[in-house]
Amino acid sequence: MNISVCIATYRRCGSLDALLGDLAWQEHKPYEVIVVDNDAEGSARPVVKRWRHSDALYPIHYDIQPFKNIAMTRNRTVELASGEWIAFIDDDERAPASWLFLLMLAMLRSGADGVLGPVEPVVPPDAPRWIRRGRFYDWARMPSGTVVPRNKLRFGNLLMLGTLLRSSSPPFNPAYGLTGGEDGDLLARLAQQGARFIWCDEAGVHEPVAPDRLSLRWLLRRAMRGGQDFARHSLSGRYGRATRAYRAVLFWRSLLQLVIAAVLAAVVWPAGRHHAVHYLMKGAANLGKLSAFWGWHYREYAEVAA
Repeated sequence: MNISVCIATYRRCGSLDALLGDLAWQEHKPYEVIVVDNDAEGSARPVVKRWRHSDALYPIHYDIQPFKNIAMTRNRTVELASGEWIAFIDDDERAPASWLFLLMLAMLRSGADGVLGPVEPVVPPDAPRWIRRGRFYDWARMPSGTVVPRNKLRFGNLLMLGTLLRSSSPPFNPAYGLTGGEDGDLLARLAQQGARFIWCDEAGVHEPVAPDRLSLRWLLRRAMRGGQDFARHSLSGRYGRATRAYRAVLFWRSLLQLVIAAVLAAVVWPAGRHHAVHYLMKGAANLGKLSAFWGWHYREYAEVAA
């Protein structure tokens, strides 16, 4: 299988360098690696140049997408990719040597259109105790071979047929470029059209949790954005018909769950901060769902990276 590995990056030179090193040690070598930099100043260029002059054993292509927009940056990676299959991995993740081989094997055995794998968070040992106890960065996992539900589809660790991506022009909707959610929108749209995405629990990658994410503020904002993504996709019909009755149920259920989560957070706080934060995050997610009804979107990618 000739697999193009696509990486959208923004001012993460150290983690990008480590990831390109991981790709050099893959049991199944990438056909090519595509790096598209969303930093107009081209901060990732020296990293890519260094790997081009190494014995990485894979061609590496680099381009700059100067407008701050994650969807347009991902679109550019697809434009540059020539492989029959396309894998996506985030620039702050680490890939074990078996990663690409296991995704490929699952794809060949299942005949699926795409394979998703887990992203396992690595919380630093010096993180606050309540964060280490809370497991706030974990994603839901499922048995290998399971068809992934539409509302669980995401990027970060994915292999899929290139023809699926190239069938849409552009594949990622630029309207999600500053908010995120472009990945779930695309995959749910493809699933609506009959594409089948399965889970491979063995093909995990690791994501070291950055210090700026070890805070209640970051957790609540990310939970709110997740709720917004769910509501935006629901209201646009990605998960089924968005009838008037469905919209009403979604609104009132989100409001009720927000109130319940706030009450439970206060009740369980004495039993441990990590318990309370779980409910605070549920409340933030439901606040995000409600905000989608009045059109406000948290623009996570508009923030300037440190």
